[in-house]
Amino acid sequence: MPGIGWLLWIWMAGIPSQVITLEGSAQGTTWHVMYTDARQRNFQAVIVHTLEDIDQCLSHYRPDSELSLFNKTGSWQYQLPYFYPVLQKSAEVYAATNGAFDPTVMPLTEAYRQGKRTHAPWWQKADSLLQYVGFTNIAFDEVQVHQLKTQVRLDFDGIAQGYSVDVIARLLEQQGVTDYMVEIGGEVRCKGLKNGAPWTIAIDYPLATNDRPVRVSMYNKSATTAGNYRDYYQQQGKTFAHIVNPKTGFSTPTDLLSVTVFADDAITADAYDTAFMVMGLAATQQFLARRKDLDACLIYRDANGKLAVYMTPGLKRFVN
Repeated sequence: MPGIGWLLWIWMAGIPSQVITLEGSAQGTTWHVMYTDARQRNFQAVIVHTLEDIDQCLSHYRPDSELSLFNKTGSWQYQLPYFYPVLQKSAEVYAATNGAFDPTVMPLTEAYRQGKRTHAPWWQKADSLLQYVGFTNIAFDEVQVHQLKTQVRLDFDGIAQGYSVDVIARLLEQQGVTDYMVEIGGEVRCKGLKNGAPWTIAIDYPLATNDRPVRVSMYNKSATTAGNYRDYYQQQGKTFAHIVNPKTGFSTPTDLLSVTVFADDAITADAYDTAFMVMGLAATQQFLARRKDLDACLIYRDANGKLAVYMTPGLKRFVN
């Protein structure tokens, strides 16, 4: 999710010289790729080209992207291979979370962004905008997507970066790379080893404290983070955060400050970290107890207002 990358960073100490390190900018953030390759090939150009193609497909900031053109016209036949997989995963997570993850939240997130920019009371529109939110209001197949209700629009901010990580990871695997780390804006996927040891990530605390980051060994896993404690604004005594609840229309921060989700692929982790921020602490803990394929680190304020950390049992085994 854009703008949340400060919570999750790669522990880069002791990188051996044979590890190839590439980096750049895309999707309003930075990216880093590290891998070992006996042939010492440099994939910078193809990575940059691929990220540009994904942006051309899924960015709502680009008026000429496929996503923007769908939002304008209400129907779109895919030109690039990235739209359909994101819709598929969106449908899966929408169903699993009872709508807590819903990319048709675009009318509300657009109102939030406009309110943040202009300081207008956007929340007064929330009730009227909710009628255009609901993933069941679109239909799609492998060829095209179209609205079932006018003015329903899509926003893939909660899933596109994780998906981009997976696309770059598959690109490396197709070239025979078996040891790599791909990171875009703090969303990361690791495979194999770095210098004979697992790749390690560190989850920083969301507020200034003396607590050391939580370091996690990554065994062929992906991890993404969402949080509401920095991307927010205050107006008329109200606080509004950028992750909007698609059921209520509002974006009031809760005691859950950040969520880092671990899954086999980054698109899954990215969609669920957004959903969990909407669901809140208790509902997320209950959900994770039923889903052994997901692990998570939840940072929240306890009843005394102090920072606290909840980790799933499966994650605790990999904390250094």
